[in-house]
Amino acid sequence: MIITSLLDTDLYKFTMMQVVLHHFPGAQVEYRFKCRTPGMALAPHVAEIREEIEALCTLRFREKELDYLRGMRFIKSDFVDFLGLVQMNGKYVSVEPRDNGEIEVTVKGPWLYTILFEIPLLAIINEVYFRNTQKIPDYAEGRKRLADKIALVAGKPDLAEMRIADYGTRRRFSKIWQDEVILTLKDKLGANFAGTSNVQLAMKHGVTPLGTMAHEYLQAAQALGPRLRDSQQFAFERWAREYRGDLGIALSDVYGMNAFLRDFDMYFCKLFDGARHDSGDPFDWGERLIEHYRKNRVDPRTKSLIFSDSLNVPLAIRLYERFRGRALTAFGIGTNLTNDLGYTPLNIVIKMVRCNGQPVAKLSDSPDKNMCDDTHYLAYLRQVFEIPQPG
Repeated sequence: MIITSLLDTDLYKFTMMQVVLHHFPGAQVEYRFKCRTPGMALAPHVAEIREEIEALCTLRFREKELDYLRGMRFIKSDFVDFLGLVQMNGKYVSVEPRDNGEIEVTVKGPWLYTILFEIPLLAIINEVYFRNTQKIPDYAEGRKRLADKIALVAGKPDLAEMRIADYGTRRRFSKIWQDEVILTLKDKLGANFAGTSNVQLAMKHGVTPLGTMAHEYLQAAQALGPRLRDSQQFAFERWAREYRGDLGIALSDVYGMNAFLRDFDMYFCKLFDGARHDSGDPFDWGERLIEHYRKNRVDPRTKSLIFSDSLNVPLAIRLYERFRGRALTAFGIGTNLTNDLGYTPLNIVIKMVRCNGQPVAKLSDSPDKNMCDDTHYLAYLRQVFEIPQPG
């Protein structure tokens, strides 16, 4: 059994789920799976994936896990009580093989009862694939690569303030490897290691769990807000209403940086602690955000720039050196930490595509990350947010 705890997921699933419970408990959604890596045959593993999903749906939160969540300052007691009643239901998930060797995965149902599927499903697909294609994993190579990454940062006086976090649950080679990676980073990086997005492993190893919001939250606001043009500000307002200044990192790339900066006015600049980069040129993004803070009379040195898009350690170091002393920075590294054993990793995602029967989408600064099957809606979204057509 790959997933043995419902805490084996990313923190932002719980932070978003609490908002759903308190503000949008009746929302209905649909998610779809996509593998961006060409030539990966997942269809032969459908039966095994289904078995793992069945096992996932037998799990309940344990009391010690609920107590751990209850101890987080931003998690409310009624939400933890609700989690105590939660059991995931396989009727909301469909996994089907395609003739071309790919698979079709759909999650459809109430947002409140489907939001927790994304991360464990991706972890299951990854681990099932790799345990069938790499029956004797080269963990020695993985340890060597990890040691080389750590050596770039550990003990370097000029990088003493650099903070690296593990964001690799969804694309990990295996659970046992992510566990070893976190333990090694904690031991070897010391203060340079900020924590992990994985709640179970944060609890197990006594490190900080990290995360705020993901794209699905801002996408859902397209259907849940009063007006599409105001959906980004609507999502930020609801987040602030729920967390009252806590968890103040805004995601910036659902409609691209231009639209984000238009909506992220002086009020949000002061209210939120910073923003997270997840597509487009990270250096340009950081420069533009710092200038935006200055224009809104906010000292960028008091704000956080969180980088999380396809990072590796050398790139993180370059970004740290560029913005050191100009803003606070942190770096969430995923696949390059938890799936770097010498094999081609799977670039897989599960994204929300509908909310309350309406198409929803993100139009990020990296066009290949967009997922929406309704071309008319995409065109309308571009028009509303003044996003030019690609090419």
